Amino acid sequence: GRKGGAPAGGPPPPAKTAAVAVAQAPKKAEKKKVEVEEEKVAVSEPPLNFDRLKSVGTFVRSLEIWGFVFNFLFRRVALNLKFTYKGGFTEAKKLERTEALAKWLRLGLLRLGPTFIKIGQQFSTRVDVLSKPFIRELEKLQDRVPPFPTPMAKQIIEEELGKPIDEVYTDFQDEALAAASLGQVHLAKLKATGEQVIVKVQRPGLKEIFDIDLKNLRVIAQWLQKVDPKTDGAARDWVAIFDETARCLYDEVDYQNEANNAKDFAAQFAGTDWIKVPRVYDQYTRKRTMCMEYAPATKINDLEAIKKMGVDPDRMARLAVESYLMQVLRYGFFHADPHPGNVAVDKGDAEGKGRLVIYDYGMMGRIDPKVRSGFLDLFYAVFEKNSDSAVKALGKMGVLVDGGDMTAVKRTADFFLGSFDNRVDEQQKQRTENKEEYEAEFKQQRTKEEKKARRKQILSNIGEDLLVVSKDQPFRFPAELTFVVRAFSVLDGIGKSLNKKFDIGEISAPYARNLLIDDNPSALPPQVVARQRDWERRFDRQNKAIVNLFKGPDAIEEIADVVRAIERGRLKIRVRALEAERALERVQVMQGLMLNMMVACAACNVGVVLYVSGMLLQAKGVFGVAGLFAMQALVAQMKLGKLIKKEAQYAGAA
Repeated sequence: GRKGGAPAGGPPPPAKTAAVAVAQAPKKAEKKKVEVEEEKVAVSEPPLNFDRLKSVGTFVRSLEIWGFVFNFLFRRVALNLKFTYKGGFTEAKKLERTEALAKWLRLGLLRLGPTFIKIGQQFSTRVDVLSKPFIRELEKLQDRVPPFPTPMAKQIIEEELGKPIDEVYTDFQDEALAAASLGQVHLAKLKATGEQVIVKVQRPGLKEIFDIDLKNLRVIAQWLQKVDPKTDGAARDWVAIFDETARCLYDEVDYQNEANNAKDFAAQFAGTDWIKVPRVYDQYTRKRTMCMEYAPATKINDLEAIKKMGVDPDRMARLAVESYLMQVLRYGFFHADPHPGNVAVDKGDAEGKGRLVIYDYGMMGRIDPKVRSGFLDLFYAVFEKNSDSAVKALGKMGVLVDGGDMTAVKRTADFFLGSFDNRVDEQQKQRTENKEEYEAEFKQQRTKEEKKARRKQILSNIGEDLLVVSKDQPFRFPAELTFVVRAFSVLDGIGKSLNKKFDIGEISAPYARNLLIDDNPSALPPQVVARQRDWERRFDRQNKAIVNLFKGPDAIEEIADVVRAIERGRLKIRVRALEAERALERVQVMQGLMLNMMVACAACNVGVVLYVSGMLLQAKGVFGVAGLFAMQALVAQMKLGKLIKKEAQYAGAA
């Protein structure tokens, strides 16, 4: 028999996300093939049983979490310990071990349950926190989890709606259409109208699991904030990252919030006939259940199925990117997770040209008007090769914060703006001189030797400035921009799966132009607008000059005050001795390393004495203290090694 959609005599089948299930609904002929593929996936995945989490106490659950965290950190530290590699250390061996650790992390998150699956999905967008092998593995978290019993789902629906389920739905299918870590969906028909709908139900007990898990995770985030060596120049705020992740989690389990997002998204695309947003039925939507229109479609990366529909895949790839550019640049309200399971294709109108069907509005992003204005200023700064304006625009966007050496940042910006302009000129020249070959190859990439020479050129020009920027850590990456970058990379992958010559930059160009001219496609070209703004700035400077004529006497008096302060020795001038700063930083790290090693050795000696004396419990405690200080010594050693290596690289010695 079946219980909750699971076949008898074995573990429940791996389930797809709700969006994937709806997107694959029309392809009954391929059902058997899909089931075989899922069975193959299930072999490599751990058995998932979320019911056990309900019976696990707070203390045991906390031990599970902390044990997993320390296990991961130990393995992560071992990646950089060269003596742990059999047969000697090589970069290839390190990459292989990193990929194995990334897979271990993904499987561990699956075993820990809903909270950690969603956190893993969140971190798959954080390219500023994790390296590529980890990002690739975490992107595979596709919520392949078993459904919970249907009677429990019906009970939740009745509790939320306050009436028997038979009064709302008919033909409510007991077997879940799909299951995810946070909920599952069932097909049904509305009793009032007979329309076929999707009923989404939240997994029971999520709040209790979230509360326990997130308390532990906040402590872990606070601890990481203290021990993170930050030797790579990235100033990560682990507590802020946790707060953002927790907010996203709680937003995703509030189906009323998701319903509001879907309605807002539908409203902004109301005049766009090539985008379909499934209708939400407000009268049957509550915090733990949601009713939506059943809108089956084909996954956007299923090239063969799209061709069979008679729809042009190139057009759909272009529309997917255009829709996202409209979301980000025009409306400032965007879908934060546009993976192939959430973006599908159907035939659309009678002409059958095809349209996009977008699912799952639990994770949405909003771009603050100030950030969008900063985007606009940054585009102008790049166009004008103005590093001062670029730095101001980055500050306006929240990417650059005050407190560091802005001179080094500006010199770095000058170099890269000039390099970018030269690269664009070079590509335009190649396109003009060798048009047919250029179009055939689509894009001429740098060779390995050219990339190496380019790296040496960068280090020889701004190596010292890069060291200063790395030390001051003036850059931050706003969460909404993280989602934007990740979404563009996903859409680029979708486009290339439909057309190998897909160029997201070529499609983006018209919308970047519209952004430059305040979304007014009938306005002047960007060059003219830039010249106009230049004249406006000059006019403003003239006005300021006239005002300064009247402020001149005050300014002269201020200069006189400064001169008098110099004469009396009250003016202090600060000069940065960069080499001395780096030497002091190395000494500070070495002192911490030596201190931790001394304490660890002393604790080991005391532990041995206690053990020999038969005081086993006390000896274990002292050995634990020794291990803690030894771990801190390892972290200090890693930091010292990275500092030395980085200085050698930026000096051009490595």
